[in-house]
Amino acid sequence: MGLNGGRVPRRVDAATKTGLLDLIDGAMAEGCRHREACRRLELPENRAWRWRTRRAVGALEDRPAGGNPVHRLRPDEEAEIVALFEDWGHIDRSHRKLAHRGSYTGRVWVAPSTLKRVLAANGLHLRQKPRPGRSHKQPFPGWATYEPNSIWIFDNTHFTHTPKTAVTAIIDLVTRKWLATVVSVEETSTQIQAAFVQALEAEGLWAGVEARLAGRDLDLGVDDEDRPILLAVSDNGPQMTSGSTREFMAMCAIAQHHGRPHTPTDQAWIESFFGHLKNEWPHLDDIVDTAVLRAELDLIRVDYNTVRLHAAIGYVTPDDEHEGRGPAIRKARRDGLDRARHQRLAYHRQQQQNPSPPDGPDAD
Repeated sequence: MGLNGGRVPRRVDAATKTGLLDLIDGAMAEGCRHREACRRLELPENRAWRWRTRRAVGALEDRPAGGNPVHRLRPDEEAEIVALFEDWGHIDRSHRKLAHRGSYTGRVWVAPSTLKRVLAANGLHLRQKPRPGRSHKQPFPGWATYEPNSIWIFDNTHFTHTPKTAVTAIIDLVTRKWLATVVSVEETSTQIQAAFVQALEAEGLWAGVEARLAGRDLDLGVDDEDRPILLAVSDNGPQMTSGSTREFMAMCAIAQHHGRPHTPTDQAWIESFFGHLKNEWPHLDDIVDTAVLRAELDLIRVDYNTVRLHAAIGYVTPDDEHEGRGPAIRKARRDGLDRARHQRLAYHRQQQQNPSPPDGPDAD
């Protein structure tokens, strides 16, 4: 009968009902009372009597759920839903949109779930848009080494009370040094170029760019892997991918590397930088004047590079790491920790071997 013991389920098929009633009849034929037989089968007695009445008229099979609701759809509404699918299904592609399309066009007024149920009953299914394929992060070129001034990353951000002012920042991806900032009411390739000129001059690379490109006949439409002096990482913003930015980068012997669209984690270094900047200096969001914001960012840049310890580079300042002092500082800390540990061991061993006499008026 398909039962595994225990109480009889709320809904069983006609064959199971017939089998249970036959068991009760057999028990009664051997002298067992009807109530006792139902108790042993864990079947309510009134339920068994109802089954007997239905068996007598050949109606043991349960009727389909749903009954005969008075608020059900009319036949013409169901036909209109099917027609709406034929006319608009290839455009809307969603049962929610299609239901609203029906009322928008004045053809049928139904809930999205009702529309979906009617379509399924007629074997119709809305075709969803194909999901984009999984993208894979592109690695940096092999010539880009994890050394200072080898990989730079840049992006734009805005602050709350200066929403029309764009802040373009460049940081060294390896050392986390904040190299340059441009604050402007415009957000175009011009600001990107100004920021890179500022950074190249500050890092002493501008003269090298000119010397490297002197006397060379450049084809700005062709990437030359032998030409780059560093790699510039960014997202796919229009000012990062524009033709003028690409030509400027080619003239400066800088290769570009763009992250995947809609994937900010590919630029996690600069996103984290902006997050810390706004979190640790929250007053920047309260500045309303562009000139004040520019001056304040210049002051913070000095503090960020020379005072703030950066966790990602071993708790040294970005300036220390950029200038090559980071490994020595981290080694000095390790040596200091080891030296302090041995000093503590020696001190406590000496205290255990030569305990000092107690001090105080109660001492003997």
